[in-house]
Amino acid sequence: MATALLFRRLSLAMAGQPPRRFLGSAAATANFQHLLVEKKGAGQRVAVIQLNRPKSLNALCDDLMKELNEALDALERDPGVGAIVLTGSEKAFAAGADIKEMQHRTFQECYGGNFLAHWNRLASVRKPVIAAVNGYALGGGCELAMMCDIIYAGEKAQFGQPEILLGTIPGAGGTQRLTRAVGKSLAMEMVLTGERISAQEAKLAGLVSKVCPVEKLLDEAIGCGEKIARHSKLVAAMAKEAVNAAFELTLAEGNRMEKRLFHATFATEDRREGMNAFVEKRDAKFKDH
Repeated sequence: MATALLFRRLSLAMAGQPPRRFLGSAAATANFQHLLVEKKGAGQRVAVIQLNRPKSLNALCDDLMKELNEALDALERDPGVGAIVLTGSEKAFAAGADIKEMQHRTFQECYGGNFLAHWNRLASVRKPVIAAVNGYALGGGCELAMMCDIIYAGEKAQFGQPEILLGTIPGAGGTQRLTRAVGKSLAMEMVLTGERISAQEAKLAGLVSKVCPVEKLLDEAIGCGEKIARHSKLVAAMAKEAVNAAFELTLAEGNRMEKRLFHATFATEDRREGMNAFVEKRDAKFKDH
């Protein structure tokens, strides 16, 4: 099957057509120009989205972001997908927004049209998303990685918010998510100087959870996704919601929300199956309800 799929892609490419990128078990496909999407791992429960604008170091143009949102929408609907990995190339996760697209924009266009609002779709995905970052994650690329739930970095990865060098500031959550991840002092230094930090510095600061050899990064991220996808998708969504609430609520409010979500798991068959399996000393068989 893999050979046939490869032949199909090569045939389409030779015919001057964009290859069809697999999205779901229900034969859902789309002609993506700037993305590669496929399922990986045991049971193909981990979806991998690869940003694919190599000539521009995966600069985030408007068309790419629209395609990303389309892919995320499809994967959210796919009952077979339990986790998503977002990655780029070994040279660049994403080197930033496409400056050529925004250099002539006016204040009226940006404010009146709510410029970059559609970039937030990734942050609202209910399924767990892992960023596998090799190379540059700068500007919008760093912001995109921070919208993910977990960040794994290749040992040569670099993170930065260099917008100040262009006479502007981050516009897709950079000042907010970076500060929450690494603290005020380092966030201020990165945003005000435009300087980058290494993967190792990012891990020490709490921005990254794991640093891997470049060639092993994607496999490690997929492995993390496989561990997540083995669990109840319903309960995983609850757990993600509870953790994300910690950034928005007071401790007391967050504890109340956590308690309500904890109680809600007792209305699920998966909670019953999980506890029964534990008591009976067997593997749980979750059905996502």
